[in-house]
Amino acid sequence: MDQQTKDILNQSFDLPHDVVQLPTGGIFYKNKQKSVKMGYLTANDENLILSSFQRRNENSILTLIRNKLYEHDLRPGDLLEEDIHALLIFLRNSSFGPEYTVTITDPKTFKPFETTIVLDELNIKQTYNKPNSDGHFEITLPKSQANVKIRPLTYGEINDIDTQVEQYPQGRVAPLVQWKLGKQIVELNGSSDRAKIGEFIEQMPIADSKYIKNFLRDNVPSLDLTKIVQAPSGELVNVNIAFGVEFFRPFIWL
Repeated sequence: MDQQTKDILNQSFDLPHDVVQLPTGGIFYKNKQKSVKMGYLTANDENLILSSFQRRNENSILTLIRNKLYEHDLRPGDLLEEDIHALLIFLRNSSFGPEYTVTITDPKTFKPFETTIVLDELNIKQTYNKPNSDGHFEITLPKSQANVKIRPLTYGEINDIDTQVEQYPQGRVAPLVQWKLGKQIVELNGSSDRAKIGEFIEQMPIADSKYIKNFLRDNVPSLDLTKIVQAPSGELVNVNIAFGVEFFRPFIWL
């Protein structure tokens, strides 16, 4: 990073900001950073959100985080999705308040109803397996009995794969699972040879690929984004908090 760029960043970092704790605790990052400095949304950011909503452009979320992340050596694309969620919640809470109103369907009457979730009451899900010092989990796959080291995808990698899927030729099925596994598996039976890992992935039993997906879901620390609410009929309903430009939609015309 050249000196001129650093000077510009330093000016931005003098703006009002807060410190946000990362749900992952930084255990997957080389510098093990547990928190980051985040600025507050401004009128310029509101323009970005409005434009993104009108164009249905979810990729602008990365731009929004990039504008508000006051860290010299940390790119939003290098963060895990679980940490990005925490930053989005901070931006929303600090600008619009923690109340999040959604419309869902009563499972008994099939009628829509509104419910409000308080976003500053979200807990971090407990995990029981810890990664090694490199941020990798060491596991044995149940079907093939292969020993692999795996890691969660970064937010940037998820976006890149989504772009690949969108650009894939129409009428053909994109190898989404293989692309994800190719990033997640960093070592196979003690070898980091990418060609061997690629061949293994092509022949991997579904039971093993599902095991990797479920293992990462259950062992990467994250905010618990599921809430149970009571419908007017008395039925209990699970509500999942969704992100993207829709996350800010109720406020873009206020």
